[in-house]
Amino acid sequence: MQIHNLSENNSVLNHFLGQIRNVNIHNDSMRFRRNIERIGEIMAYELSKDLHYKAVEIQTPLGIKKTTEISDQLVICSILRAGFPMHTGFLNYFDSAENGFISASRHHPNNDDYFDILVEYQAIADFNGKYLLLVDPMLATGQSIVAVFNRLMERGEAKEIHIAVVIAAPEGIAYLEQHLPDTCHLWVASLDEKLNEHSYIVPGLGDAGDLSYGTKL
Repeated sequence: MQIHNLSENNSVLNHFLGQIRNVNIHNDSMRFRRNIERIGEIMAYELSKDLHYKAVEIQTPLGIKKTTEISDQLVICSILRAGFPMHTGFLNYFDSAENGFISASRHHPNNDDYFDILVEYQAIADFNGKYLLLVDPMLATGQSIVAVFNRLMERGEAKEIHIAVVIAAPEGIAYLEQHLPDTCHLWVASLDEKLNEHSYIVPGLGDAGDLSYGTKL
């Protein structure tokens, strides 16, 4: 798997990452959503450098300008519900992309720290022969992304698969490397230290879905 760690170089990306982690502004859900959206936009820009382009000629009021435009067909798929703001950020830049949404949640059958992943909802465009961009803010254990990937692969075969996450734990990256094809690309805005005993990212930021939309039952 090809890993792109975007936080290795200083940019405004780190500024927004700092804000989404800050407990002093966590009570402002609109600001949290907007910052996740901004991070999605920055990641979309960085990912766009890996796409293919074709030469085109643009008619301006004063002449013809030779330039390029994206030639790849893109499908953006986010994992519900935390992926919505990040999805919007990607769609702001790839505005002609097709879209998909899929659910993945931790299920604790014994009411302890053990969990499996439930994938219960999916609505996605045909991605056969296209670039599939799978976006989700948090990569903790990696089990959700692998479960979603396996379910999606039952529906078709993408030309390339790019996975974009805001915050990742080393354990999650290792799990993806073990269970996903080597040809997959993983884009990470920030690599954190570890998972705790409850499989949450440390230092992380908390529950991205709750911070965006409120606590759930």
